[in-house]
Amino acid sequence: MIVKPAPDAAADPVSGQTADTMTQSLVAAAKAAGGKGPPPVHLWNPPFCGDLDMRIARDGTWFYLGTPIGRKPLVKLFSSILRKDGDAYFLVTPVEKVGITVDDAPFVAVDVEAEGTGKDQRLTFVTHVDDVVTAGPDHPIRVARDPETGEPSPYVMVRAGLEALIDRKTFYRLVDLGTTEAVDGTPWFGLWSGGAFFPVIPESDLT
Repeated sequence: MIVKPAPDAAADPVSGQTADTMTQSLVAAAKAAGGKGPPPVHLWNPPFCGDLDMRIARDGTWFYLGTPIGRKPLVKLFSSILRKDGDAYFLVTPVEKVGITVDDAPFVAVDVEAEGTGKDQRLTFVTHVDDVVTAGPDHPIRVARDPETGEPSPYVMVRAGLEALIDRKTFYRLVDLGTTEAVDGTPWFGLWSGGAFFPVIPESDLT
């Protein structure tokens, strides 16, 4: 069930709220739970209140009722209460849980800073909602390749199953920082960060 505002502002039968009041409730709850760092959404188990007509596009743009959400503070607020359960995404507060649509990854990594070299290298990413994360064992980098075109889609884990798609300009910078290591006996081109090596592409595919 997708909750949308109706001309007569009819309430959703599950939550008892209209989409507009539900959105306002989410904003209020997120602000109340806000503090230093993301709210502890993993600890909350509220009732499911239906799906909200909200979508995160592949480029990181948030849409509500088909219209882009232009206010970055509001997008950051919503992103702070985002949770992934299985393959589905939800906005979660202590009192309600609503489903949203995510086209690819919920975040986009728009910049990276490299410190050190080789195995001591640390790659710190910044997302479009100002999350900062250093790749490592708890925040792995992975690259998915389109089976038909071979086009790479690189990701870094931000938190609790929520990944950031690494944008093209940032990925090109990462390529300049890469090196070749043996993985299960096969040479792979990849990246060191936080003491871990993350394979990107078999070296044989680079020729």
